[in-house]
Amino acid sequence: MAASFFSDFGLMWYLEELKKEEFRKFKEHLKQMTLHLELKRIPWTEVKKASREELANLLIKHYEEQQAWNITLRIFQKMDRKDLCMKVMRERTGYTQTYQAHAKQKFSRLWSSKSVTEIHLYFQAEVRQEECEHLDHLFAPTETGKQPRTVVIQGPQGIGKTTLLMKLLMAWSDNKIFRDRFLYTFYFCCRELRELPATSLADLISREWPDPAAPITEIVSQPERLLFVIDSFEELQGGLNEPDSALCHDVMEKRPVQVLLSSLLRRKMLPEASLLVAVQPVCPKELRDRVAISEIYEPRGFNESDRLVYFCCFFKDPKRALEAFNLVRESEQLFSICQIPLLCWILCTSLKQEMQKGKDLTVTCQSTTSVYSSFIFNLFTPEGAEGPTPQSQCQLKALCSLAAEGMWTDTFEFREDDLRRNGVVDADIPALLGTKVLLKYGERESSYVFLHACVQEFCAALFYLLKSHLDHPHPAVRCVQELLIAHFEKTRRAHWIFLGCFLTGLLNKQEQQKLDAFFGFQLSQEIKQQLHQCLKSLGEHGDPQGQVDSLAIFYCLFEMQDPAFVKQAVNLLHKADFHIIDNADLVVSAYCLKYCSSLRKLSFSVQNVFKKEDEHSSTSDYSLVCWHHICSVLTTSGHLTELQVQDSTLSESTFVTWCNQLRHPSCRLQRLGINNVSFSGPSGQLFEVLFYQPDLKYLSFTLTKLSRDDVRSLCDALNYPAGNVKELALVNCFLSPIDCEVLAFLLTNNKKLTYLNVSCNHLDTGLPLLCEALCNPDTVLVYLMLAYCHLSEQCCEYISEMLLHNKSVRYLDLGANVLKDEGLKTLCEALKRPDCRLDSLWLEECGLTSTCCKDLASVLTSSKTLQQLNLTLNALDYAGVVVLCEALRHPECALQVLGLRKTDFDEETQALLMAEEERNPNLTITDDCDTITRVESDCEEPGL
Repeated sequence: MAASFFSDFGLMWYLEELKKEEFRKFKEHLKQMTLHLELKRIPWTEVKKASREELANLLIKHYEEQQAWNITLRIFQKMDRKDLCMKVMRERTGYTQTYQAHAKQKFSRLWSSKSVTEIHLYFQAEVRQEECEHLDHLFAPTETGKQPRTVVIQGPQGIGKTTLLMKLLMAWSDNKIFRDRFLYTFYFCCRELRELPATSLADLISREWPDPAAPITEIVSQPERLLFVIDSFEELQGGLNEPDSALCHDVMEKRPVQVLLSSLLRRKMLPEASLLVAVQPVCPKELRDRVAISEIYEPRGFNESDRLVYFCCFFKDPKRALEAFNLVRESEQLFSICQIPLLCWILCTSLKQEMQKGKDLTVTCQSTTSVYSSFIFNLFTPEGAEGPTPQSQCQLKALCSLAAEGMWTDTFEFREDDLRRNGVVDADIPALLGTKVLLKYGERESSYVFLHACVQEFCAALFYLLKSHLDHPHPAVRCVQELLIAHFEKTRRAHWIFLGCFLTGLLNKQEQQKLDAFFGFQLSQEIKQQLHQCLKSLGEHGDPQGQVDSLAIFYCLFEMQDPAFVKQAVNLLHKADFHIIDNADLVVSAYCLKYCSSLRKLSFSVQNVFKKEDEHSSTSDYSLVCWHHICSVLTTSGHLTELQVQDSTLSESTFVTWCNQLRHPSCRLQRLGINNVSFSGPSGQLFEVLFYQPDLKYLSFTLTKLSRDDVRSLCDALNYPAGNVKELALVNCFLSPIDCEVLAFLLTNNKKLTYLNVSCNHLDTGLPLLCEALCNPDTVLVYLMLAYCHLSEQCCEYISEMLLHNKSVRYLDLGANVLKDEGLKTLCEALKRPDCRLDSLWLEECGLTSTCCKDLASVLTSSKTLQQLNLTLNALDYAGVVVLCEALRHPECALQVLGLRKTDFDEETQALLMAEEERNPNLTITDDCDTITRVESDCEEPGL
C-alpha cells in the first residue's frame, strides 16, 4: 500500500511540472494512446475532471506501475518535454539506482561495525513494519504536494536514533520506504563533520557519492525530492546561532559546516528539501525556536515484552533468563536502563559473567554501578584467571584517564594522540578493541569511541578512585568537588548522566572490595569526605539561584547504598527541589527523604507515576510506601516551613496519604503552594488541613482547577477562627463571576487576609460583589491582584467606589484588562481624591492611549500617596509622555517608580524619559517594575 502511494506521488511530481494547458493536452494524449495501444480504458469523464494527484492515482489504479510510467514517458515525448523525459529516465534507471546500491553497501557495513554482538545485530537488523509505516507517513505529501518537512528524532543516547536512521537508509536503498518520494537521501553526522574546514554542500554530497564526479546539478535540480539526514545535531558547534545575514543559499559556496547545516535547517538553502534531524536527549531550544519542525518522533526502545524476549535470546537457557530478568525487574533503575538496547546487552553480559563465576546476582543487581563495575572488571580479567594482569591494570587505568579527559572536554571521539597522551600505547589498542569497551568510530582508521557514553562515564568516575586530578595530563580535568557540584546543577553538561552516580556508587563497601581486588588500592575515603564537604557547603550557603537539582543528589546517594552515610548527608541539606517523572525517580527520592529531618523548604512535582484509580487499577503497594516516605518529611523535618507541590497528578490513595500528613500535629508549615495539581478523592480533606495549620500564613492554588464547591469549602476553612492565612493566591483557578459571592463573604469576614491574587480568572460581572465587600471599613486587605480578569471600562466605576471607601488597599493590579481611556478617566477621578490611599497601581497592557495622559497627570499632581505606576505595553506617544513628564516635575508629585518600556518609543521620546530620570534622582523609569518592588510581601508566584 505504501509503495503504491508513493508511486502515485512520484507520477504526481511530474504532472505538477505541467502548466494548465499542457496538463489538458496530457489528458488528450492519454485518451488517444489508450485507444491506439488498445489499453484498458479509464473512463474519460473521470480523466477530464481529475486533478494532477487524482490522475496519478487513476494511472496506477488501472495499469501496472511500470506500464503507468511507460505511458507517462511516451506522452512526455509526444509533448516534446525532453527535460521531463530525461528526469524520468535518470530516475528510473540511472543515478538514483547507482547511489542506492552504494548507500546499501555503505550502511550495511556501518551497521555491522556498530553491532557489538551477533545477537545485537540480529535483534535490530530489520526495520519493523510499524517503523516503516510511521516513517513513510512522517514525510507523506500534503495536499499541496510539495511542502517540505523537518522531522526531529529525539531521545537519550543508545535508545536507537542512529540505528533507526541507518535502518531507514537501508530500507530506502531497498525501495521499502519513500519509494518515488525521494530520489536521494544523504546522511550527515555532525560529530564527523564538525572538524572539517570550510566546505560547500556540493562537497558534502560528493563525500557520500560512490565516485568523485557527483552529478551535483542533476541532484539538486529537484530539491523537493531530496532528504537530508542530520545525525548528532547536539555535536554541531555553534548550533543555529548565526544571524540570517551569515547564512548562504548557494550549494557551491564554501562555508563552515555549521553555517551550511544551519542554512539547510533554516530554509535558506534548498528550502524545498526535507530534513530528518536526530538529537539527544531532548530537542534543543534553539532548534525549536529557529526551525519550523513538522513533527518530533521519539523511538521507544525496548518495551517490557522486548526486554523479556531479549533476555531469553541472550541467555538461551530459559531458567537462567527468567532468574536474571526477575532480579532486574525488581530494580526500577536497572529495568529502566534496559529500555536502551545496548545497555540491555551490557547488563545481560555482566549478569552472565557473574553467573559463570557462581556469584550472587542479587549483589550485582543492587545498583547500576555494581553492574558496570562487574562488566568492566570481568572484561579486563583474562578468562580463567583469578585476577587481572599488570598489563590489563595499566590498560584500564589509561582508559579511565582518557574517559575523564573526554568528560571534562565534551569529547566522545578520540584520535590516536589522545590515546597516547593518556597512556594507551599503540600495542594496547588491539586488546582494548577486543574487549569492545573501545570501538573504532565510523570509517576512519584512527578514530575511536567508547562502547557507550555510560561506559565512558563509568571509566571517568573510576579514574578518581585511582588518581588525583592533579596527576592527569590534561589541565581541563578538575577535582572531585567541582565534578560533584557540576553534576548537581540543573544546567549540568548534557552528557553527564551517570557520572556523579558512578563516582558515589564506587564508594559502596562491595565496590571498594572489587577495587581492592583488581587494583590493590582505592581512594574511596578521601572522596567520601569530599562528598560530605560538598553537601555541607550546599546546606550552609543554600541555593539562591535555584540551580541545584536535588534529584541528582538523591540518585548519587542512592547509588552508595550506605544508609548511615545517606542519613548524615541528607541532613546537611535545608532545601530540596526535584521533579519525579517515573517510578525510578519515586524510589530514589523516597529512599533519601525517609532519612531526612532537617529540611526547611521542599518543592517537588510528580508526573506519570500515579494514574487515576478505578475498579480495575490501583496504585501499587510499593509505590504507596515510597510516596508515604516522601510525605513523611512533613512530620519528620521539624524545621520545614515551606512546601510547594506543582505540576502533579495524584490518585485518590496518594492524595489521602498526603492530606493525612498535612493534618499531622508535627506538620508546622508557614507557606503552602498547591500549583497546577490535579487530584482524585474528596477535595474537602485538603481544605480541612487549614484547621490543623495555625502557623500557615501563605496559601497558593495557582493553576489548580477549583470547582464552585471547592471555592466555598476553601473560604469556609479560611474563616475558621484559629486560621492565620494572610496571603491567598488563586491565579488561573478557573474561577467564575459566581465565585465572587463567596470571595466577597471571605473579604468581609476575614480580619487576617491582607493579600489576594485572583488574576487570570474570568470575573467581569462578579467584580461588583468584590468591590462592595471591600467598601466595608473593617476589611484589612492591602494587596489586590486582578490582572487578566476580563474586566471592561464599566468595571472602573465599581473600583473607583471601592477606592474611595476602602482604607486598607494600597496595591492594585489591573494589568491586561481592556479598561481603555474612558475607564481610566473614571478611575482617575477617584485617585485624585485625598481620601484615596492607593500607593501602587499596575495598568500594564490596558488598551490606553495618550488621550489618558492628562487624567493621569492630574492624579500625579494631586495624589499624596501614589508612588508606583506601571503603564507598560500601552499605546502612548511623545505627546502623552510630555504631559506625564510635566506632571512628574510638579512639587506635589510623590511618584517614585514609573513603568514604561523605553524601547517602545522613538529616539526623541527615549531621550525625554532619560532626561527626566536624570533630573529627578528619586524617580526610576523602568520596564521591569518587578525588580523595584511589586509586592512588599515575599510571595513567590509561579509564572502565569
